[in-house]
Amino acid sequence: MSVITSTAYSRDLGDELRRLRESCTDLGGRAMAVRLGWDPSKMSNIERGKARASEIDLVQFLTACGKDVDFFEEFRLRYKNAFDEYIVQVSGNLRTVAFAEATAEKLTSFAARSLPGLVQTEDYADAFYRLGGFIAEERIPKAVQIRMDRQAILRRYDGPTCLFYIHELALQQQVGNERIMEDQYARLLFEGHKIRIVPAHVVIPSSGCVLWEYEKSLPVAFGETDLAKVFVQDPAAIARTRLLFEHLDVVALDAGQSRSKLAEYVSPPREEFDGRGPRLA
Repeated sequence: MSVITSTAYSRDLGDELRRLRESCTDLGGRAMAVRLGWDPSKMSNIERGKARASEIDLVQFLTACGKDVDFFEEFRLRYKNAFDEYIVQVSGNLRTVAFAEATAEKLTSFAARSLPGLVQTEDYADAFYRLGGFIAEERIPKAVQIRMDRQAILRRYDGPTCLFYIHELALQQQVGNERIMEDQYARLLFEGHKIRIVPAHVVIPSSGCVLWEYEKSLPVAFGETDLAKVFVQDPAAIARTRLLFEHLDVVALDAGQSRSKLAEYVSPPREEFDGRGPRLA
């Protein structure tokens, strides 16, 4: 076992090992360490993703949990790159995202083309998935429910401090019908203290990203496309991400101005939408 810098993915997999121990055995962490002949600190570091377990360590741990060689091989392949500074996952994998944001102390997000999942209404999320065509229809209800479940971090007393930069062009894209958009605008206004709007005329050369910051771990930058999710802990990439958010802090409307802008969308003038301002009812 070697102690190295943890990553979002190593902490996720460590937590998965903990869950396996709790669900497959009746042993606490210290008792499991005794059974395996490990120091309790080794067990703690592995389950918290703070130390890389050797293949022998994994064999011993998973065997104690009653897992077979096929399970070990699948887990070993996933674990192999867990401590890399760049981790790429298939788009449908949401466990690491949910774990990373749920354990963060601070979350800063920029959304350029659509609204952040953490502030979407259920109907907006459903309509958005259906517009994309990149998820099978029978999987949409589960995907929407997962998105809604992730929003629990916004209601936790000890949840992360969140700030969402949203480009106004994302507000102007109608997803679903007018009622869905009206409800979505109202939701954003309710979360207004967490939101800053980037005016429509401001060009931001970024498709969007998230920065998670932790009390005792290095920050993680996250970006996604329809094809993949990317978790980055490279210091240079983190520095570039911070520069983006520093620039957004300058060009975005302040909190009060953002609430006023959102209010325009909640109660727009009764005129035809001309494509140059808020979507008018």
